[in-house]
Amino acid sequence: MADDPAKRGELMGPYSAPQLRLDTWNDLQLRCSWLHEFAREKRDVSEPRALVAQSLDQLRVLEMFWAFPGAALVDRLKSLLQSGEFPELKAETSEIARLLVGDAYRRRDTSHEERQSRLRTPGSRPEAPHLHRAKTNKPYFEVLVVDGIDAYDHDELRDGLRACRRETDEFVYEVIAVPSVEDAVIAVQFNWTIQAVFLRYNYGFRTDHQHPAFDRYLRAIKRERFPTCFGLDRSVELGKLMRKLRPEIDLYLVTDSPLDRVAGNLGTDFRRVFYRLEQYMEQHLSILKGVRSRFEAPFFDALRKYSAKPTGVFHALPIARGKSMSSGHWAKDLLDFYGANIFMAETSATSGGLDSLLQPRGPIKRAQDLAARAFGARQTFFVTNGTSTANKIVSQALIQPGDIVLIDRDCHKSHHYALVLAGAMPVYLDSYALPQYSMYGAVPLAEIERQLLALKEAGKLDRVRMLILTNCTFDGLTYDPERVMERVLAIKPDMIFLWDEAWFAFGRFSPSLRRRTAMAAAQNLRQKFRSPAYTAAHREANGGDIRDNSPAGSSNGEPAADQPCPVDPEAVRIRVYATQSTHKTLTSLRQGSMIHVFDEDFEQHAADSFREAFMTHTSTSPNYQIVASLDVGRRQVELEGYEMVEQTIGLAMTLRQRISEHPDIARFFSVLRPSDMIPAEHRPSGLQFYYDSEHGWGQLDRAYGMDEFALDPTRVTLYIGATGMDGDTFRHLLMDKYDIQINKTSRNTALFMPNIGTTRGDIAYLVDVLVNISNDIVDRLSVESDAGLARHTAHVDSLIEGPPLPNFSRFHPAFKHDDLPTPEGDLRRAYFLAYDENNIDWVTLDRDLLDTIRRGHEYVSAAFITPYPPGFPILVPGQVLSQEIIAYLLALDVKEIHGYHPQYGLRVFTAAALERTSAESAPAVTTRKA
Repeated sequence: MADDPAKRGELMGPYSAPQLRLDTWNDLQLRCSWLHEFAREKRDVSEPRALVAQSLDQLRVLEMFWAFPGAALVDRLKSLLQSGEFPELKAETSEIARLLVGDAYRRRDTSHEERQSRLRTPGSRPEAPHLHRAKTNKPYFEVLVVDGIDAYDHDELRDGLRACRRETDEFVYEVIAVPSVEDAVIAVQFNWTIQAVFLRYNYGFRTDHQHPAFDRYLRAIKRERFPTCFGLDRSVELGKLMRKLRPEIDLYLVTDSPLDRVAGNLGTDFRRVFYRLEQYMEQHLSILKGVRSRFEAPFFDALRKYSAKPTGVFHALPIARGKSMSSGHWAKDLLDFYGANIFMAETSATSGGLDSLLQPRGPIKRAQDLAARAFGARQTFFVTNGTSTANKIVSQALIQPGDIVLIDRDCHKSHHYALVLAGAMPVYLDSYALPQYSMYGAVPLAEIERQLLALKEAGKLDRVRMLILTNCTFDGLTYDPERVMERVLAIKPDMIFLWDEAWFAFGRFSPSLRRRTAMAAAQNLRQKFRSPAYTAAHREANGGDIRDNSPAGSSNGEPAADQPCPVDPEAVRIRVYATQSTHKTLTSLRQGSMIHVFDEDFEQHAADSFREAFMTHTSTSPNYQIVASLDVGRRQVELEGYEMVEQTIGLAMTLRQRISEHPDIARFFSVLRPSDMIPAEHRPSGLQFYYDSEHGWGQLDRAYGMDEFALDPTRVTLYIGATGMDGDTFRHLLMDKYDIQINKTSRNTALFMPNIGTTRGDIAYLVDVLVNISNDIVDRLSVESDAGLARHTAHVDSLIEGPPLPNFSRFHPAFKHDDLPTPEGDLRRAYFLAYDENNIDWVTLDRDLLDTIRRGHEYVSAAFITPYPPGFPILVPGQVLSQEIIAYLLALDVKEIHGYHPQYGLRVFTAAALERTSAESAPAVTTRKA
């Protein structure tokens, strides 16, 4: 195993290199205190001195990529160590650690440092940081310069940019310089405060700064196949790589190449090109302008300005400006609780500097355009009543009655209701099952292709309209959208894709996760299919006939997955939609969601119907606070989304590490690994773990690049079966006794989801709680009788294996439009047939029902039946009740089953209703033009 890179772990310290940096500074602070104490007591200082030197050596490498404290201040500390100035060393190390903890250094006024830097002579020791610590409210960031300059030139560059600062500048920044491609790639991933990069003159390729923590960063060069090149070409290629790693940062090129080589030949990666002799002021102003373009929040700014106006309200909303509370006597506590600002901004106005969500032309339109830029979409729309509504908007906009939709069967219930409203005929796709954890996985690509080819064989491909998949699933399984869409487009080149990314809005802001998002995949596919190289390759693969789309399937009806260039570049249309619950994983008030669109045919074929659907489902009184929070949430992710998502991943990895290594916790709890949740056939990377106490960290990037399904690293699914508690009991214990909130549990698992608001303290508290729970179990079992221990063992055994998880059965023939052996059914017809109580009967959910079905009696569901967990419909209207489904429902020990009546049981259609519906003619189906 140790020789297999897929199974071999990496660095055994913290997963996050920035966390390693902070931990090293904290260790240095303790070691300096130890050294100072030994020196003061006249004891032998050789051991603590060696440890301090060891920490400083490591920090000298790590600080090369940060402006503060930076390598220069580490050198100062080294000189203090060498000269035996231990009190000064302790004081300055403590001050640096204080400034780093909680990012206090990002709120310092650096004007004193600027004055001192102009007086400093080359080679002099930097001034101690604790002499100037006034605070400022200006946001702080760092600027990376890639150039083969020496230390003296670096100081000149930094001082030149500092000299351009003005009191009116909105932001404060410091400069770091690195001398090579590899150093630059490390810096933009390691230092998340970098907001702008200047690629200058002759810099090298290899780094001289070796550290195991950097290996993960350097793999990006190999993954993206960075070419061998020099001069201007090297800067162009490095710009492309940086754009892939951190698309939000501003890139600038500084060159002395001839104008004809530069102008019009650099693509869109660089904001601006500067020539060697241009003044620092232009570069300084460009830096500020670039960051300002991301910092602006058009609607939030407009709402703040509006709330500051003296306004007389002679329309709706007595609560506006807080007047109905401040002028009354019995509602003042609401005003006291929320504060004045939220009510000052409460209004129904769409003028006076504000805008209409239903027909935006002003600041809301601008805010949506900025969100589209941030998330890689061509259009973005704000939704103020959740992703349930966003899903209905997209489906109603794009689907006509009779259209066939391939849909993930265990998707959110809003999709099922959306298909009812749109009159679509779903083909339910079965996910692979994980019965040992009472959860479903995701839909294999082979299942999607099988169903699509069956529809093609039946002559129904023209009626197939959309594929709906959940990415990522509640349990954290992510698809490879680019692979899925390319394979589907080889069969159906005009397929529309709706990716439900309700739990994955943050994925855009991690280089590893971004490749698994819908918008990134759509952009990649468009670039690929619209390139002359692909057109030529497709023509060659098809014997010169570009219209030959035969690679979609072989002669035996199986998909030819290994066929090169199977998608016809002239026939294919990239039509991709993603719905995101921004409020679930990013900064937004509850119900704040977005619809992201990457549809080449949107304006020509979808814009009008989309606007009608948006009008249908959107309130004429949208909550402006939600809109403003979406605007600010977008601003935040464009400026610190990378930082916050990487921190979240690091915290989730830390939680895995602590659970695995703590002996008390590991006795009763374990974290499910990718190998537990993804079968080997869908995991060609061979990755088995994200953390293993023996082998260290697994290579997440390898799985995200190779596997059909990958596990979202921020989802930590805890196996709790050994505790003897089921998921619902465990959830209530956490909330009632420890004030820890979780949502998703199964029979023997509980899902923990760190997010961008989670802190290290939150993780530490959770670890302590798990230790307490483990110790409580040990204490309880230590005084149990033999009979009690036997009951505990039996309960644990009962939680090890859950009931078999059923697949979708089939629609009853009464809800089919033909006799062909394809699985689609008329969900809408079944849904509204149940409105007439004369068509409905009740059956009791018991063993007798199961026996009756086994004897051949057929029952058809008249309702959505949704147990929690797993939280999606096990039965839909028009679906036949199978033995497997009833056995599963009988085995469930959950307390919440929507659609099930405890007294009467399950709603089913009467035989007469089914017979009458079968005899009636099916609704007319609209055939779309090819």
